[in-house]
This record gives sequence, C-alpha cells and structure tokens, in this order.
Amino acid sequence: MLEIGRLRISRELIAHPLLGRAHVIEYEGNAITAMSELDWDRPTRIPAIASPGALPPGEGARLLNAIAERARDAGVPALRYAGPYPTPALYRTLLRSFRADGDEARFTANLFGRMRIAAFGGDPGEVPIDFTPAPHARIDHAHGWCELRDGIERAVIDGTSFEPDGSPGRLVDHAAEIWFGDGCYARIAQLSPAGELLEGPHAPPQLSSSVIGREFPAELRAALAELVADAVPSPIADDVRRMVELASIEWADLGTRVAIRRGGGFLLHAAIWERIAPLSLARVALAIAEALAPMMVGQWVDANRLR
Repeated sequence: MLEIGRLRISRELIAHPLLGRAHVIEYEGNAITAMSELDWDRPTRIPAIASPGALPPGEGARLLNAIAERARDAGVPALRYAGPYPTPALYRTLLRSFRADGDEARFTANLFGRMRIAAFGGDPGEVPIDFTPAPHARIDHAHGWCELRDGIERAVIDGTSFEPDGSPGRLVDHAAEIWFGDGCYARIAQLSPAGELLEGPHAPPQLSSSVIGREFPAELRAALAELVADAVPSPIADDVRRMVELASIEWADLGTRVAIRRGGGFLLHAAIWERIAPLSLARVALAIAEALAPMMVGQWVDANRLR
C-alpha cells in the first residue's frame, strides 16, 4: 500500500467497470473509490479517478502533486490525462502541479464525447495536452495549508481557497481576503512568505441585506442561463442552460463562500448584489454566471458519471 496524505492506495490492480485495470483508494480503512492504472515509479499518464467527489477535501490535489513529484524525479518530461472526465475543475487542479501546453477550453473540448465512450466500455485515450511536472510544496497549518511554487500560489483556510486574483478568495500581499466587485469585503488572515499562518483566521462580517432569502424568478433564471451556458464547455452548454432554468436560486449570507449547492438548487452570496449592483447590473449578472458555472459543470458530470 502507498500512503499519500490521508489516503492509502493499493499497488495491486482490480478490474473496474469504468477504468479497466485500477487501484483501490482507501480512507480511514474504507475503500472510497478507484483510480486508473499507474506506474508509480515512473508515471507517464495522469490517472482518472472514478469518483473524485468521494475524496476528502484537498486529498485529490495532494495525490496529483505526489504524481508530479514522482514523474519529475524519474525524469519524465510530460504526462497526459487519460480518462473520461477532462473537466474545468480538473484542469485548474492540474495547473497547481503541472505546466500545460494547452488551455482549459482545449482540455475540456470533448468532455461529453469522452464520457459517452467510457460509458459504452471504450477507451477515450489521452487528451492531447502535455503537462510538464511542476509540483508545489505544501505547508500545513492549523486551519488548512498553503501551496508554494512561485511564492504562495494558493492558500486554503477553513475550507475556503485563496489565490492571487482569485474570486472571491484572493491573496493580496500575503493576506487572505474576500473580494466582491472592486474591493475587499473581509480580511480573513495574514500569511508569511513561507506560508505560515501569522494572524487569524477572522470571521467575515455578518451581512445585512434586504435580498437575503429571496429566490430568483423564472425570467431571471432564463436570462442567467444564457450567460452560464456561455461559460461552460460548449458540448454541455444546452444541458447546463436547462439546469439553470430549472434550479432554485436564492440569495444568502454565505460567509467566505460565493455559492453553494443546497438540495437541487443553489445559494448565492448576497454580497454580490450589495457590492456589485451599485457598479452595474450587467456586472452582477456576470458575477453570478462566474459563480454558478463551475458548480453547474460539477453537477452535470455527477449526474452523467458512470458509477
């Protein structure tokens, strides 16, 4: 067994209905999912994980970073993803441990087709994008961790991610802040250049807003659906458009989160309205679409995933 973070991964192989030859992944003594076959001593492929949502938060990224380290140490110049789920979320996670020679749109271009091939027992093959190993160093602290490569590239504090130019979690001069619109909404913590937690975390202010608890009417959801569809991989745009039109969407005070799933619908942070509406209603609509798009892609993949 291999131990990577809190995961234990069997070196032995099983027959998996989606992945073919696969390694079982365990957490706290229980098998939670599987990953496609990998040469651990000299990885040349980025494996597919059958149910990445089953992994504890942060452990999927730690697993991919360990693969990048092993590939770098073995002198592997580049790896390619070989699996049915080339999602935007996976691409962004890979960029934390690899350098890519293709963009997100190219990586996700055949998401629907690859899932269909896998569902019928076929091999979707490799996505034609090279990922050069460039692992980060992970610095753990009492409330999460920091990822250092060219400085602090990402911090996770109590489950919220902060990145340079991130939204809403943003790193500014080693401070972890929440931003809505053009300004800082709350300063959560201060970090050292080495990734240590120096101050905080502080709770964000409680938001008082007249829109909290209000649901979006059908006409507004239909208008937003077009913007969200434009922000997701084109093969699934029509499905996502219908999902937005049918979903319940409501304003709420979400602390450091911009949006969350709730049952079959979504909650959006009311600070989007309070902070961005005075600037432009068009910017409010774009901010909502930016918040919903990754969640809609995740929901679509989960609904269409072969278990």
